[in-house]
Amino acid sequence: MPRKTWRAALAAYASPSTLVLLLLGFAAGLPYMLVFSTLSVWLREAGVARETIGYASLIGLAYAFKWVWSPLLDQWRLPLLGGMGRRRSWLLLSQLLVVVGLLGMGFCDPQKHLSWLIALAVLVAFASATQDIAVDAYRLEIADDQRQAALAASYMAGYRVAALLATAGALFFAEWFGSTGFSYLHKAWASTYVLFGVLMLPALFTTLVMREPPVPLRTQLSAARYGLMHQMASVFVLIILLVSVPASFTQMFNTGWSTVVSGEATPLDLLLEDRAFLRLILYVLLTWACLSSLGRRGLAPVLTPINDFIARYRWQALLLLGLIATYRMSDTVMGVMANVFYIDMGFTKDQIASVSKIFGLIMTLVGAGAGGLLIVRFGILPILFIGGLASAGTNILFVMLADMGPNLEMLVVTISLDNFSSGMATSAFVAYLSSLTNLKFSATQYALLSSIMLLLPRLIGGYSGVMVEKFGYHNFFMITALLGVPTLILIALHWRQEAGRGKPAPVADSATEQP
Repeated sequence: MPRKTWRAALAAYASPSTLVLLLLGFAAGLPYMLVFSTLSVWLREAGVARETIGYASLIGLAYAFKWVWSPLLDQWRLPLLGGMGRRRSWLLLSQLLVVVGLLGMGFCDPQKHLSWLIALAVLVAFASATQDIAVDAYRLEIADDQRQAALAASYMAGYRVAALLATAGALFFAEWFGSTGFSYLHKAWASTYVLFGVLMLPALFTTLVMREPPVPLRTQLSAARYGLMHQMASVFVLIILLVSVPASFTQMFNTGWSTVVSGEATPLDLLLEDRAFLRLILYVLLTWACLSSLGRRGLAPVLTPINDFIARYRWQALLLLGLIATYRMSDTVMGVMANVFYIDMGFTKDQIASVSKIFGLIMTLVGAGAGGLLIVRFGILPILFIGGLASAGTNILFVMLADMGPNLEMLVVTISLDNFSSGMATSAFVAYLSSLTNLKFSATQYALLSSIMLLLPRLIGGYSGVMVEKFGYHNFFMITALLGVPTLILIALHWRQEAGRGKPAPVADSATEQP
């Protein structure tokens, strides 16, 4: 990628599309926090049991599996609204559902209509996840790779502000309207959620006035290979597989195979008395039935975008997927235990909230903005490498903080630099993922790649508490810093390959800037 002047780099933020992504980012941040974080506070204040609140948090899985229905946004044009275009029509539908869902949640008192409240929260979660898919696809299609980091930084700014407003701001509004931990008042929470439903209106207006991305009609039609029923069947099969395959392995380990091997039981006893074995048979039959009923073409709506990615990058796809899977591992694994670490070190909740909310938010936005500016100036791969190095390197600051104790000045420095590096790394990584995506399948491929990005870090992050218990905070943060080394090696290899070619990695159907 040729280098540009600083003036040209700054011009990336002067585009009307930057404002569009700022407003769409705000619309994406509101519902996520309202159904995942703030809802838990509302339910607890209303006297709902902790166990129920824990189950309600599973609503957030809609965001983790949004790639399952993402092919619908690439391959099926909505009736009636379809005239607005492939991206704007899905954006408008999802935003309308979010508004309806938030307003409906406001009128449901969890003490009387808990089931309805949870059902509407599920609606908001799925509509919000669909909105995320459509926004990502829209961003990919309105600008070339060089401007993607600037658009991602603008989107992140809107998202972070909305997230802060939908968490701390929502609690403030609920208390101001009259509901406290000592005196629950449903009207206060109803007013709060209705208010946030109204705050979605600027995004709706934005969707109505902005232009559809200039993706050629031929490109859109080439992606739309499958009918609606085939796509819905594919989504259904994927959901069944996502449930039945892991459950089969779980039941396999719970089955009493050892009793048959030792002669204590016969296979017939296993069939008649071992419920785990019966469930294993059920899940295996269910998986086989779903795959057999649709044949090899059953999962084609999802597999076609995957095949396209492999066909374009061939053996290099392994390197790219390894880079994607490990890039955010260092800071994600560390972040799981960050708040626990602050408490264990002796910092007060007010200190943690003030530093993380104020300095953390500001430095994240500054880092994202700097990342977008530097990418336009120097290209994606150099900033991707610097972002990965900074994300891993700032974990050393946590090592120093663990040795110093509850030093407030060091906490400010650590959180500020950690969030700055995280913002820059995220901005660079979004631009990188965008450069790998084919516009024929932009919604599906980006959703899949971003899911791969979170999978390995989340799995390892689940053992972060075990690592702290075994090694202590000092060694834990050193380990998380070292987790960034494989990524840096993969980036260096990829960078060397691209330098040898003298051109960036192939990107199909690049689009021009248009708001």
